[in-house]
Amino acid sequence: MARITRISSGGEFEKKVGYCRAVIAGGFIHVAGTVGQGDDVVSQCQSALEIIGKALAEAGAGFADVVRVNYYLPDAAEFEPCWAMLAEAFGENPPAATMIESGLIDPKYRIEIEVTALAPKTT
Repeated sequence: MARITRISSGGEFEKKVGYCRAVIAGGFIHVAGTVGQGDDVVSQCQSALEIIGKALAEAGAGFADVVRVNYYLPDAAEFEPCWAMLAEAFGENPPAATMIESGLIDPKYRIEIEVTALAPKTT
């Protein structure tokens, strides 16, 4: 495997902003902050988790391999409705986590999720 592997999702902002969905480097998979589609925080959270899951799968990993997660929300009060979904996604392998109240790239977005996962060993 190359020293650094980049995974693109083809999202519109990747070229505009100059980033990719995920980077595998130093034994870890770094998944960029991910927003989802939907009308509320719960639907956006579910959508973001699906996008992250695809990036992890492409890198040969899954949610059980996530060691760190950062959540960004413009309104901290909207975080609690997502808890059950997040607990289900990470299951018996919860990562270290941080939630930060902050502005996002567009006011329509209610949550952004960023993860770091352990990359699979290659032989």
